[in-house]
Amino acid sequence: MSTRPAVSIIGVGNMGGAMAANLLERGWTVQVCDVDASKVADLERKGALALATPAQAAINSVAFLVCVVDAVQTEAVLFGPAGLACMLQPGHTVLLCPTIAPQEIESFAARLASLGVHTVDAPMSGGPARARDGSMSLMVACAQPVFEAQAELLQALSNKLFRISERPGDGARTKLVNNLLAGINLVGAAEVLVLAERLGLDAGRTLDVIEQSSGQSWIGSDRLRRAIAGDYAPRAHVTLLEKDTRLALEAGKAAGFDGPLGARASQVFADAHQAGLAALDDAAIFKYLGGRQI
Repeated sequence: MSTRPAVSIIGVGNMGGAMAANLLERGWTVQVCDVDASKVADLERKGALALATPAQAAINSVAFLVCVVDAVQTEAVLFGPAGLACMLQPGHTVLLCPTIAPQEIESFAARLASLGVHTVDAPMSGGPARARDGSMSLMVACAQPVFEAQAELLQALSNKLFRISERPGDGARTKLVNNLLAGINLVGAAEVLVLAERLGLDAGRTLDVIEQSSGQSWIGSDRLRRAIAGDYAPRAHVTLLEKDTRLALEAGKAAGFDGPLGARASQVFADAHQAGLAALDDAAIFKYLGGRQI
């Protein structure tokens, strides 16, 4: 048995589930909770302890990773009727991993601080495969003593750990900037491969060239390889970059900045959603721009 305190992960979908599996393999004691019982059962088979509600996590854990999708779900996990807050104790630490607006992170952190609970603003990037092997990126903003206390856990989760600042909210700001560029790059990569096909070129061979040339992007390679193969099984739904690019534009507007590309890329994700692709992987932007049968 591990001598470390248990870690609880609330929300064990694609990313949270991969993080849980990674920690279990490294010998951590992990408690898990999710509205999808099948995801919890799968992690139970790997050695995790199942929780019926987020509140139960506070019984044995001192660190809690919230890995849900948005601010509404985060509110419910933290402050809902069976949320963490009703059982949290002073000195506990909550790691907020969703991509949500910076002001929402700041609000959650202030409310938790009123309970004597620490907040680590820790949005993640890299996808489930990287979360599974501990090579995803974590953008961390929190007080230095909290960072030091959670260093072992953070390093187990990520070998690409970026210390952004001591101000919760700055991790979210960094993630939104990154994800706006990811959205722009993905739309651009999908557009040029559709163009390549219309010019009579082979999409796969064209992507071979792009990957070794000036047009290369990680998200373009990752998503478009799957798209060319017709694989749209969701690792990251269209709705996630739709949300993240919208939040990035809102943050930019609040800061008095309006760039030329972000709004157009964000609109493509919104349009793809309206076209019926919301539940597919965001590689489906290639399907949408190419006018393929949905």
